[in-house]
Amino acid sequence: MEHLLNKFAHELRNPLTTLYSTVQLIEFQHPEVKNFKYWSNLSSDIEYMEQLVAQFSDFAKSEKLEKSTFSLLALLEQVSLSFAALIAHSDVDFTCKIDPSIHQIIGDKTKLQEVFLNLLKNAYEAALPNNTIYLEAALENDCVQILVRDTGCGITEEQLPTIFDPFVTYKKEGSGLGLAICSNIIKAHGGTICVNSVTEEGTSFLVTIPTHP
Repeated sequence: MEHLLNKFAHELRNPLTTLYSTVQLIEFQHPEVKNFKYWSNLSSDIEYMEQLVAQFSDFAKSEKLEKSTFSLLALLEQVSLSFAALIAHSDVDFTCKIDPSIHQIIGDKTKLQEVFLNLLKNAYEAALPNNTIYLEAALENDCVQILVRDTGCGITEEQLPTIFDPFVTYKKEGSGLGLAICSNIIKAHGGTICVNSVTEEGTSFLVTIPTHP
């Protein structure tokens, strides 16, 4: 599967890059095309295809870690600040509670950051007006537990068993790879990710990571 997805992403990336460059060249030489009824849709579709190819590549590489020793506390604080800035002008509240005793861990800093941001963004997409998103992190023995919780629309019982499956999505626009990538990354760290949800009440994702996998 990994080799197949890598090859698929590679074979698509080159023609997509050429196509995008051609569109930009046409815009530069003929600015009037921007007024064409379907031109913006064409550009948006190309960008969406590029995002899909990038996600295929990310999924194929999600279990390969570039490990280092780093401060998980600092990473979680950075993620919290970035997310708070992202939703600053929305009507959704964000509450963060991180245990200051969380220390250094061994893992892939970049990929863990991707996991936490992905979970927070999913929570934001599910949130209803005046809802709240929570990020909580605590040290439990030799593990760190990170909880991302929202008071949004929730996930149905029928959908819950398959939300971590690749290419399964319940969004209007989505590849079905986001949560699958998150699951692979956490499992590669020797950790677990689980979900609990009640429709019209909200969803909680609990990530548990050993400090020294």
